[in-house]
Amino acid sequence: MTPSPTDWRETISSQIPALALLQNMGYEYLTPQEALAHRNRKRAKIVLENILTEQLHKLNRIESRGKIYPFSDSNIQKAVAAIAQFLYDALYTTSEQVYELLTLGKSLEQTIAGDKKSYTLRYIDWENPANNVYHVTDEFEIERLNSTQTRRPDIVLFINGIPLVAIECKRPDLKDAVNEAISQQLRNHRPDEIPHFFCLTQLLLAIAQNNAQYATTATTKEFWAIWKEETPETFEAELYALINIPPTHAQTEKLLSWREPSQQETIRNSWTAGDRQISPQDRILYSLLNPHRLLDLIFNFIIFDVGTKKIARYQQYFAVKATLEQVKKVRGDSSRQGGVIWHTTGSGKSLTMVMLAKALTREKTILNPKIILVNDRIDLDDQLKNTFDNCGEKVKQAQSGKDLLQLVNDPKAAIITTIIDKFETVAKAKAKNLNRDIFVLIDESHRSQYGQSHAKMRNVFPNACYIGFTGTPLLKKEKSTAQKFGGFIHTYTMPKAVSDRAVVPILYEGRESEFKNTEAVDKWFDRITENLTELQKADLKRKFKSAEPLYEVEDRMEEVAYDLSKHFEEHFKGTGLKGQFATSSKRASINYKKRLDRWGKVRAEVIISPPDTREDNDSTDEADISAVQRFWKDMMARYGNPTTYQDTIINKFKNNDGEDAPDLLIVVDKLLTGFDAPRNAVLYVDKRLKEHNILQAIARVNRVFDGKDFGLVIDYRGIFGEVNQALEIYAALELEGFDRDDIIGSLVDIQVEIAKLPTHHAAVWDAFKGVSNLQDSESLQQWLQPQDRRDTFYENLKDFGKTLKLALSNAKFHADTPETTKQRYHQDLKYFLKLRDAVKRRYAETVNYAQYETQIRQW
Repeated sequence: MTPSPTDWRETISSQIPALALLQNMGYEYLTPQEALAHRNRKRAKIVLENILTEQLHKLNRIESRGKIYPFSDSNIQKAVAAIAQFLYDALYTTSEQVYELLTLGKSLEQTIAGDKKSYTLRYIDWENPANNVYHVTDEFEIERLNSTQTRRPDIVLFINGIPLVAIECKRPDLKDAVNEAISQQLRNHRPDEIPHFFCLTQLLLAIAQNNAQYATTATTKEFWAIWKEETPETFEAELYALINIPPTHAQTEKLLSWREPSQQETIRNSWTAGDRQISPQDRILYSLLNPHRLLDLIFNFIIFDVGTKKIARYQQYFAVKATLEQVKKVRGDSSRQGGVIWHTTGSGKSLTMVMLAKALTREKTILNPKIILVNDRIDLDDQLKNTFDNCGEKVKQAQSGKDLLQLVNDPKAAIITTIIDKFETVAKAKAKNLNRDIFVLIDESHRSQYGQSHAKMRNVFPNACYIGFTGTPLLKKEKSTAQKFGGFIHTYTMPKAVSDRAVVPILYEGRESEFKNTEAVDKWFDRITENLTELQKADLKRKFKSAEPLYEVEDRMEEVAYDLSKHFEEHFKGTGLKGQFATSSKRASINYKKRLDRWGKVRAEVIISPPDTREDNDSTDEADISAVQRFWKDMMARYGNPTTYQDTIINKFKNNDGEDAPDLLIVVDKLLTGFDAPRNAVLYVDKRLKEHNILQAIARVNRVFDGKDFGLVIDYRGIFGEVNQALEIYAALELEGFDRDDIIGSLVDIQVEIAKLPTHHAAVWDAFKGVSNLQDSESLQQWLQPQDRRDTFYENLKDFGKTLKLALSNAKFHADTPETTKQRYHQDLKYFLKLRDAVKRRYAETVNYAQYETQIRQW
């Protein structure tokens, strides 16, 4: 007999398999009607209050003078009301308040034997998963705020009657199925939807059988993540067995009882058709919703960071777990073994430090741990302290060496941040602390962990556990030294981060050769002035030659400034994306700003450290004060002090705040390491960089941001020597002292991406293979009537447009590509964009409201 074909309906392909697996994982299934009954048949309620009330009685006892007492019924009802009837204010603030209630419990007053005291009631037993009860339901109807209309999350998981997980399911044959599920989750967050529900939920999933992602409350689309297990062999065997456990008769009848007969038959047939294989949906459900893992993630790996609620990515989770396992291996009076955590810059290293510090303070086998966070720069120390403060972790920042000495011996200072140089004072004072429960977390440890500074830390804390964090690979010479401190605890490389979409890839373009000789400069000039008249070209050449001579390379600086201005204006201006320009000196940075201002295409600001008053003085005449000194004097007159000057400009840059928000930050050394601005998409470089500074600097542009497909590095100086045309980045980095296996994937030659342009161009035309007359617009539009064909066309067109835009910014492409080919690409893109707009209107993907305007005004 021929088997029935696969049923692609959402319920059959995604929802039912998820419910079956969750039951086998220990969740008791409730029908929608049963779930409603536990809410007293009120869809406005989101907590299963009957179940919660029963569990609070079981979980909570008061111990007083050697006797055990129950919480009073009135206190239990107060606790239920606090979590089930909280006042909704705003998504972030209310979510944070509810999270604290969930994790810390509710303080309630009760009189025991005539003595009135406050006692803490807990909602969940975080340490003993078996003491909680777990339920799952589907089609969970919730009334929208200020409305009787409802929304229905596909699957909701409850612990002790509290909804902590919401899942949206989609059929796997849909284009961008998971993105559609994410969009639905985010829509339901809106103020007029069910935002109060998401104040309780801690984990959100979007699943579609062959793809799945997770997030937490209000996570924007680009930060939804995948999950990977780090010991897949054992995991896969356990999961395969679990998904193929047949449901019991009682489970089957309950799950199917309220569904349509046709669905019941299809589901029964699928359960008797034989073993099924593991899907990506199964993997994420088993990884994240196993009760032990789920409780751990919620309690230990959720943080609130400057208005954003965040949950750990898998590399952060496993790094913290691996570190805890390492430091707990201790015998007798010996010190704990540390090591190095290498997580590529941009993948959340600072938050990993926060999560590790949080985990260390909660580890019961470690009594009264003291955590010292060490940086080698003031701005990084401030940044790390701010990260901890923003995440709700109380931190003491050492203001001086003397202050550090006092904090080291202050038992109340559990977490301390300091600059490594301050250990000089502590070491001179011959101070020692022999406690082995001191954990020294060293940020960007490759710069400080292995030299004299580290030796001084060792003198102060001879028994401490040293854990180094780095965002870049270690040099070969550092690796042997790293082994002395425990070797690598956990690694997360650039290729992994790019693959996981934790960061965007970085493309590299060398433009040094364009400004090296007369012929190259002439070609460059012709290309960038192709849209100018002959008079405008002549005027431009005069400007290149007439700049006041500040350097022997004045003409080159003028040319670079114009090239940068034109490049940024054409490819980034008005997109919300920003750039940085790394220059060789403070004087060069100010010189470049003047030139950029003169061209007027890009709004640039300079960020430098205060100049030494002894710098750049040629005479006592006020008129001879150097440009750097004059610039600094102007900035202090405008902003008052260095902190306000830097913070104001950086905040405007990061937040794109106001008409005067800079497009470009011109820097020397500040902000080339440890500076996190996701909208930063392009780094222009006109300075020499070496070793870690190369990888640190280019990583400024790898953060994820909406509409940012890659980070771009434009090199005017030749940081990789003579490799601008035939790029061999990894050979160049090997010469700097790195192992090739560690750095592979850090950078991609822009030519590699541009080489894909003919393929992307052909793919757009391939979307119309079945059309006989490709010149007939009507034939093309009719061909695109099916949604799947339109989706393929849109995707191919996006790839083509993105790659063509990149190619048109590249000198080599212009030099090597025939004008006829460039014209063909340009004409085709223009035509297909118009076709896309026509198709979207034709098939009602966009709505023209103009026809309704008069009628609307009359209402």
